[in-house]
Amino acid sequence: MARTSPSTIATEPTTRLHVAGIPPVGEVIDLPDTAVRHIQARRLRRSDGLVLFDGTGGEYTARLETLEKRRARARIESFSPREAEPPVAVTLLQGISKGERMDYSVQKATELGVARIIPVISERCVVRLDAERWAKKQRHWQAVAVAACEQCGRNRIPPVTAPCSLDEALTQADGLPGVIFDTEGDQAAHDIKPTAELATLIGPEGGLAPDEIQSVADLGWQGIRLGPRILRSDTAPVAALAVIQTVIGDLG
Repeated sequence: MARTSPSTIATEPTTRLHVAGIPPVGEVIDLPDTAVRHIQARRLRRSDGLVLFDGTGGEYTARLETLEKRRARARIESFSPREAEPPVAVTLLQGISKGERMDYSVQKATELGVARIIPVISERCVVRLDAERWAKKQRHWQAVAVAACEQCGRNRIPPVTAPCSLDEALTQADGLPGVIFDTEGDQAAHDIKPTAELATLIGPEGGLAPDEIQSVADLGWQGIRLGPRILRSDTAPVAALAVIQTVIGDLG
């Protein structure tokens, strides 16, 4: 029997796009400008396949019918209820760090299945902005989460809330069991209690102040050891979420 080289096997494109207002199967959608730019960057052609999702669950297969310089239309071919959500919904209270470090934290947290991200203006946070610029940052971080979902295969987009103080963030997470990772934590990772929902707090570049750590300890959060080394503000959420998803999520 003749053997077929893997390089000659045709495969469907895997371009995934977040698009609002996806019509029913069989109808045609005018793709938004952001999607058109993505399609152009990927050098797709008319009749190429797409995967579209609106962030509320499930995904659609579609095929490009029209592709022009500034316009693209696609016909919806099918719907799949496929999901990629972990069994534990983690709310991440993330101390705001500078520039690309915060972008990295949002991106990787989304890839690791975080359910919600609350940017925290903590005591040692070095980023200080007015309300208008905070709102712009929030929109930017939400766009980072959307792009991460396009890449990693999630069909539900974790909301990135408005930046707030730690007290306000804890109020938003009220009622959730929590864990805080600390080199002086008194429990090991395998002691994380199984639960369907969980909150965790990560500090900014300067770390969390002692009174901030005490505030979550007073709420009964578990103090979990994450090794003897002090992790950077963008490394810590990746390590913390990987541990949570391994112990009580879907990485284990």
